[in-house]
Amino acid sequence: MKPFAYVRATSLPEAIAAHGGQAGSRYLGGGTNLVDLMKLGVEAPDTVVDLTGLPLGSVEETPDGALRIASGVRGSDLALHPLVRTRYPALPQALLAGASAQLRNVATTGGNLLQRTRCPYFQDVSKPCNKREPGTGCGARDGLHRDHAVLGHSAHCIATHPSDMAVALAALDAAVELRGPNGARTVPAAAFHRLPGEHPERDTVVEPGEIVTAVTLPPERAGLPSRYRKARDRASYAFALASVAAVLDIADGRVHHVALAFGGLAHRPWRATTAEERLLGSAPTESAVREAVEAELERAEPLRDNAFKVPLARNLACDVLNALARSSPSRSRS
Repeated sequence: MKPFAYVRATSLPEAIAAHGGQAGSRYLGGGTNLVDLMKLGVEAPDTVVDLTGLPLGSVEETPDGALRIASGVRGSDLALHPLVRTRYPALPQALLAGASAQLRNVATTGGNLLQRTRCPYFQDVSKPCNKREPGTGCGARDGLHRDHAVLGHSAHCIATHPSDMAVALAALDAAVELRGPNGARTVPAAAFHRLPGEHPERDTVVEPGEIVTAVTLPPERAGLPSRYRKARDRASYAFALASVAAVLDIADGRVHHVALAFGGLAHRPWRATTAEERLLGSAPTESAVREAVEAELERAEPLRDNAFKVPLARNLACDVLNALARSSPSRSRS
């Protein structure tokens, strides 16, 4: 392992200054992804800035009824938090469908969002990978790509984002708070991750030196029926072949609000806006749900070995939305 400087920050300004916005600097939270990548030689930072000493471990209700989750909150604590479980059930379902209990005890909310792809070509420094080393090519495109993207990929990268939590946050209209050398800003969770385009090395919209400080869940989605489901090769501790997070609110027999996000299909959690537009204002019948989901997945461009993901995602989404519709009796808007 390459030697590096280590800074244990005691404040956000100190952490930001220590990082300096330099290409060779990395922030360390739980370390469940960064340390693994350092061992593999994928990451070789000059400076590691430890954030674990910062006061970023709280879950607080804001005056307007939102829930603010600081970026250092551990996955196990977040999954079991009573306000999260009762108000936003898709989020703890996603967290518990993810890593092992041991990893959830260490991994942080911010780190979960920032984890990098598990594409084997990215993790193997002997293979070509535009995400790891721009300009070297995408080994997966003509290689093994059963687990790879069917939506939003480019000629430069077909990797998928591995997070379960991020898919739920996208469907719940969460917001991500950032703080860096140029101050603080907030971005929607659904827009936090980037599609690969010509620059797959950029996973997110985070600028150099910025720290994820918190995730906020909006009061408008609190208490709405929501659900997360995941299809994978084995029953536990496996990344999604396809996953679905959905929120559904029915009023006067029609869809008053719907949000649908896919995981395992793209470079980022895929917010299914076409399906949402088709369903909004309609009666949530099984045929309407299926037509809406199929309209969304018409955009899919499967590769040689992963076409199965399209019907898999369709069936998952239809099953989740229909289950939410059956379990959510229509309320009156009056």
